[in-house]
Amino acid sequence: MRSVAVLCALGGSTLLLAACGNAETDEASAAAPAQTTPAATSPSLSEDQAERKDLVPKAKVSWDKAAATAVKEVPRGKLTHLELKRTPRDATETPGSPSPSTPNPAPSPGAPEWAAEVAAEDGTIHRVDIDAVNGKVFRTQADPDQDADDKREITDRLGNARQSPEQAVRAATGRTKGTVTGVELDENDDRRLIWSIDVVTTDNWNKTTYDVDASNGRVLREHVDRD
Repeated sequence: MRSVAVLCALGGSTLLLAACGNAETDEASAAAPAQTTPAATSPSLSEDQAERKDLVPKAKVSWDKAAATAVKEVPRGKLTHLELKRTPRDATETPGSPSPSTPNPAPSPGAPEWAAEVAAEDGTIHRVDIDAVNGKVFRTQADPDQDADDKREITDRLGNARQSPEQAVRAATGRTKGTVTGVELDENDDRRLIWSIDVVTTDNWNKTTYDVDASNGRVLREHVDRD
């Protein structure tokens, strides 16, 4: 009986020591600093930045080549608007006709295209759509909604624009090096005639819009779109 009691006592001591050991281990674990995964150093892109990052590199045709191609579609035409965008899903159903000089199929939906607007001598705006990968025109259309006042406004703007789109782009890219994705002859809030130039920087995929005075080439406004 005494042997059994001794064994029980020893067994209890062993359990007590094990319990103490577990408690010390738990305390040490609690005191140790938590292991964390290092945070990502590169910031995530916004939806617009991600869209630019996906679209801009796919366009193999630069803005100036697209502009030159568009202007050729309209006799003595002048560029008033140019924008890099995705080809819509209903491109084949959009009103218009194939280019009379180079009839080509529309790019697949989502592919990059240059949407241009070229004014004829009488102010009639012609929409010219250009495949931004191969540089071919796939649709042209005269604006059916213009009236005489609209056409007169276009001819007045073009007559008052002393700066060409090429000069305005040089003024913009002289401030920010990047890819030109938009060119437009417009008026700002002060009713000044401007060339609005969009430049995308490929290091952060921001878009900077410059308002360039169409009479003297001076940069009137600079806006960075970081969204």
